[in-house]
Amino acid sequence: MKMVNTTSNTLKLTAISVAVAMLLSGCNGDDGKDGIDSAAGMDGADGSNGAPGLPQGQFLIANNGESNSGTVSLVDQNANTLETLTTGANEGVVFTQTGSVVQAGDSDTPLLRTLCSLSSSTSGMYSADADTEISGANTGLTNPKGIAVANDAGIIFAADFTGMRISIFGSQAAGDVAPVAEIVTAAQPWDVAFDEDSDRLFVALTDGTIAVYDDVIASEFAPTVTRTIVPSDSDGNQISVNAHGIVYEPMSDRLVVSDVGDAAVADDGQLFVLTSAATADGATVPTRTIGGASTVLGNPVDIALTGSTLRVAEKSNDAILVFTNIFSGESGDIAPDLVTSTSKPESIAELTDVEMQMDASDNGLSTMPIKGLSVTSNPGEAGDTTGGVTQYSATLSSELASFDSTISIESATYTAVGDGYITFDDTATNTGGILVVNRLKSTRNDGMYNTSYDHEISGDSTGLVAPKGIDISSNDNLIFVADIDATAPGVRIFSTCAAGNVTPLLTLTASNGASPWDVDYDAETDQAFLALTNGTVAVFEDVVRKLNSGMDTVDGEDRLITPAMSGTAVAAPTNIHGIDYDAQSDSLVISDVGSAADATDGKLYVIPGAKNASGLTDMSVSISGPLSMLGNPVDLMLSNGNVYVAEKSNSAVLRFDNILNQASGDMAPSYSVSFTAPESVSVLLN
Repeated sequence: MKMVNTTSNTLKLTAISVAVAMLLSGCNGDDGKDGIDSAAGMDGADGSNGAPGLPQGQFLIANNGESNSGTVSLVDQNANTLETLTTGANEGVVFTQTGSVVQAGDSDTPLLRTLCSLSSSTSGMYSADADTEISGANTGLTNPKGIAVANDAGIIFAADFTGMRISIFGSQAAGDVAPVAEIVTAAQPWDVAFDEDSDRLFVALTDGTIAVYDDVIASEFAPTVTRTIVPSDSDGNQISVNAHGIVYEPMSDRLVVSDVGDAAVADDGQLFVLTSAATADGATVPTRTIGGASTVLGNPVDIALTGSTLRVAEKSNDAILVFTNIFSGESGDIAPDLVTSTSKPESIAELTDVEMQMDASDNGLSTMPIKGLSVTSNPGEAGDTTGGVTQYSATLSSELASFDSTISIESATYTAVGDGYITFDDTATNTGGILVVNRLKSTRNDGMYNTSYDHEISGDSTGLVAPKGIDISSNDNLIFVADIDATAPGVRIFSTCAAGNVTPLLTLTASNGASPWDVDYDAETDQAFLALTNGTVAVFEDVVRKLNSGMDTVDGEDRLITPAMSGTAVAAPTNIHGIDYDAQSDSLVISDVGSAADATDGKLYVIPGAKNASGLTDMSVSISGPLSMLGNPVDLMLSNGNVYVAEKSNSAVLRFDNILNQASGDMAPSYSVSFTAPESVSVLLN
């Protein structure tokens, strides 16, 4: 059935390859944004020509001048431009732990935008097919300015200036959707800083004060203002005028706040350092105040903190300012350590290191603890379990969590940060798609699909009609979807940031119209393995390389693997469904449902040497028979040497341990649990 949206109250970065979530905003004057907290950098090289030797690093600068609005500059530690991205937004910008860029803007329609910017498709420009956007009347956005991201929870906080509120969205929300919640502020907000460990939100208000909210997520986004910090002199008189940029340093519990003063005056800006931020209340004397003619501070609209080095987006004086050792030294008219000219900088954020991310299907033989196993339910007729996604412990001994997709679903998989991607199809309307569920792995227990957090990929342009298996490459920001559509079967590849009715970036089509039920992409070898319902495995090589070269279709596989025993192909009926490739052992583990009408003829195969295998290929392991409980093993996943199986006809989830070293024959599973019509399994990594 067609998905019904339900609402509550309501990014791999290379030089030009970024994922971006943007909030468009505008107001009278300049724009600011909260900088990203980060650890101290490494020692820098010696400076030259009087400039300090700053640690190497890269930063994003949102531009907001007449000639450069809608662009973001990638710069080095000295603010020298390396690349320019065309984002289409002009306000606050942040960089997330996953390599996404989140930005706000107000040059046209207020919006939030996520730009993956895959080099194969966008070359550093926003693309409707590869990126997401939040905009429209339902969003309530009027002038979003600074933003902050809760990385673990997948939450975006946007300071909506004229709306006098903080608008909150799930990081996978897209389109004209209502926010998760709105926090009303006492004055117009310009920037926000969020400390996820303490669940505390700091808001820079343009009346010169800082509002502090505790237990933001824990209160389900309904906190009260527990404190208001007012930068003041020793007599208790307020010295702040118009707070804009704000950053929080959690290890020392210090805030740094920029103040633009009068937006029409180019020499009255200030910086404040405030200690004991977690408990400060009312009139608070800064431990350091910087302001005066030598500072070059006029309209310091945003700041970013790296260790003790503060970078300032100084808009009125067209410069990036650097103050080293911001927490030390005297107050007063202190000159910056470095001044770099630039045109109308609006916001600044540091690029932090993004670790290589392991996806669920990549944990074949690696010995590591796992959180458990995700299982989807897809009974033949709608019932209580339809649309359910259940999490079990690794030994299948206990249920950990559950989620209701609200529609009939097929397979589910997870990104490295825990976002869920779930295929669905509607045979009545001959349409299908993908549900993208924000932080499904960790924070959505007993929840339901909600457009304030989540979105879908569907529509005629997607080509998705009967999608089944799905795989993710988080480091490439790609989704691989196997579609058995009778007219145009194939594997369709999308950006992980895609939303709505978008065109696939690349389509893989097997020879002779063969239908793929499942797909596993291996980033290490750049190969996609397609489980075909005709009993063979199609292998496509150099997949991402071809995508990046500009190809949008690949017709015909590079190799075709036919499972065999002693050189003889497996006897019919054969119908391969589940597939998982392990690069460490160079092995394929696949499931064969045989006849879909027979609840006893299912099989598991292990095929060695898969990276180069072609034609008839002998299996090293073949498991079948009554003890195995294999009838219709529609999906599987290998983890820590053990294979988990969704056995649909016998309504069970099975686990076979040490599968690569097992003897062939009729072997009972090591663990099993009853489960209504399981359709897919996916390991949940810690």
